[in-house]
Amino acid sequence: MALHVRGVFLPDDEVRDVWLVGDRVTFEPVPGAETVADGGYVLPGLTDAHCHIGIARGGAPITSLDQARELARIDRDAGVLAIRDAGSPYPYPELEDEPDLPRLARAGRHVAPPKRYLRDIGVEVGAAEVAATVAAQAAAGNGWVKLVGDWIDRGVGDLAPAWDADTLTAAVAAAHAAGVRAAVHTFSESAVEIMVRAGVDSVEHGTGLSPDLIDLMARQGTALVPTMINIRTFGHIAEQARPKFPGYADHMLALRDRFPDVVRAAHEAGVPIYVGTDAGGGIDHGLAAEEMLLLHEQAGMAAEDVLAAASWRAREWLGFPGLVEGGLADLVVYPEDPRRDLRVVRWPSRIVLRGRVVR
Repeated sequence: MALHVRGVFLPDDEVRDVWLVGDRVTFEPVPGAETVADGGYVLPGLTDAHCHIGIARGGAPITSLDQARELARIDRDAGVLAIRDAGSPYPYPELEDEPDLPRLARAGRHVAPPKRYLRDIGVEVGAAEVAATVAAQAAAGNGWVKLVGDWIDRGVGDLAPAWDADTLTAAVAAAHAAGVRAAVHTFSESAVEIMVRAGVDSVEHGTGLSPDLIDLMARQGTALVPTMINIRTFGHIAEQARPKFPGYADHMLALRDRFPDVVRAAHEAGVPIYVGTDAGGGIDHGLAAEEMLLLHEQAGMAAEDVLAAASWRAREWLGFPGLVEGGLADLVVYPEDPRRDLRVVRWPSRIVLRGRVVR
């Protein structure tokens, strides 16, 4: 049965009627459609642009499709109707078209340096194997590759690039040659500089960004997914590391403390910013609203800009059309205007995914 929704549609800020026929949107009236929302504020479904439904709580790889389904449904029930899984140790291409799960943009496994990343999560390879591994993981995803740009180097007692600059640059080129986009995990100043100058498509976290790099990202259109929820964990990481690696601990705290200003500067410079929680492992699923509030309250992004970063712009970036004629039938309705009080995004009153009412 076709569905009918009426409300104030954002970002246009107009009272409109829309009909959902199967998994498509139309503005042409459909006789006999069931009205499932009449009033409120309507957005295309939210997006978590950095999420891991292939990693269980605590950091171990999931072992079944049912586990991935369970995690994806937690996000869905919070209004997240599209996910970019930024690296999964467990393959699940068959979930892309499941009618009750969010739409999925997927990387394959993380491409990581040997013994310098989370255990059992990435494909760990030396410099000579990076380009070939990137090509293999491009085929394992559906449009993205995830690179580990840096991690702690216990030999130097601090963050350091995963491989040399030439290898990291070649990794980005290998992804593009395979027809996919490259996302890079990076905390440090040195690795993020290499990757931005190499033309990486999105910087994940990006705590080491400098003003010059921010300007370059803006010119290139390089995206930033700040994962501010993740950066709040740096205090715990530093506390655990301090007995053996005091320099690393101090570095992590300094990166954490300056990060809201980094995100604010990136936004003001015009860098595309998207909402991502880094759910999976140490971060719970279903926290997109909390990430949105951190971007608003700590990084100073206006509520409407945060909504765009979580909804219509993020969906466009990932290739999931919004509430346009012929677009995808995903939407979230809020009882009050989230531009006036962004906390409203915690409490969607109606969720429709792929033309079906979730709530």
